[in-house]
Amino acid sequence: MGEVSTIGLDLAKNVFQVHGADASGAVLFRKKLRRHQVLTFFSSQPPCTVAMEACGSSHHWAREIGRLGHAVRLIPPAYVKPFVKRQKNDAADAEAICEAAQRPTMRFVAAKSEQTQAAALVFRARDLLVRQRTQIINALRGHLAEFGIVAAKGPARVPQLVQAVKDPDEPIPEIARPILQMLVDTLHRLDEQIAGLDQEVAQRAKANETARRLMTIPGVGPVTAVALAALAPPAETFKRGRDFAAWVGLTPLQHSTGGKQKLGATSKMGERTLRRLLIIGASAVVRWVARNGAPAGSWMARMIARKPPMLVRVALANKMARIIWALMARGGVYQAQVAVV
Repeated sequence: MGEVSTIGLDLAKNVFQVHGADASGAVLFRKKLRRHQVLTFFSSQPPCTVAMEACGSSHHWAREIGRLGHAVRLIPPAYVKPFVKRQKNDAADAEAICEAAQRPTMRFVAAKSEQTQAAALVFRARDLLVRQRTQIINALRGHLAEFGIVAAKGPARVPQLVQAVKDPDEPIPEIARPILQMLVDTLHRLDEQIAGLDQEVAQRAKANETARRLMTIPGVGPVTAVALAALAPPAETFKRGRDFAAWVGLTPLQHSTGGKQKLGATSKMGERTLRRLLIIGASAVVRWVARNGAPAGSWMARMIARKPPMLVRVALANKMARIIWALMARGGVYQAQVAVV
């Protein structure tokens, strides 16, 4: 029996599956492990490559197994799926992970440290609270509409909804008013919590040197800058800004064949939070240009003249992503004479 070279680990809550292979790909063992047996098993193995799919708990296991002397590789699940043969089960998944890790052109995900994951919590929590706030606002609008009180969409119309709930002259049944007031109170608490998280983000932006440099780019505010510092992989992970923009998901999908280029919608790969923040920042820049005008002959002026508004925003977000990578990889700040627009 040869020496184990690569181990594929299929993660789970309680029962894990491992698949070991030598350098030629020959199968050496297939095992099921309970959760408490995983680290004991890997501590008894010689140093080798341990591969697993990138998922919620994979970074934790990458850190723990990496401390035992193994080289850990995280693979996007979409890249593992083509290696699954026929039936899908834990053993087949572990074998597919092992086989995918042995491909010389396979792409891997960088394992995150505990501090990096902890820094990302503020954005995860803020996104959750913002979604909940939107749900409460929509619920208020829907319930009040049933009583003939109609308000336009958006947070700016919330005071109108709140006032309608408090106003005794509005045609709202008295048995419904306490329930609606409960929704209003919940909305106020969410506003306070979101404001607290925004303050935390602003403090981090001031304390982080990379975030301060990124905020010199038009369209990159404190939230986006701190999110990039916390969520983006190290700049050296990418060879060029184009690769970083593709990772964020701001490049078009290709359906090319026979030498004909066919480009579709944006790929939407990578970190969803970063992509959304960059598009929001680009939208702010486009709105500013619409009010104040773009320099004649500039890239922005040409794009606005011949392209749909949303396409211009995504294209500008792509441009911003490339500039962000350049600042993160090479240092420095954004130079005003090299205008984004």
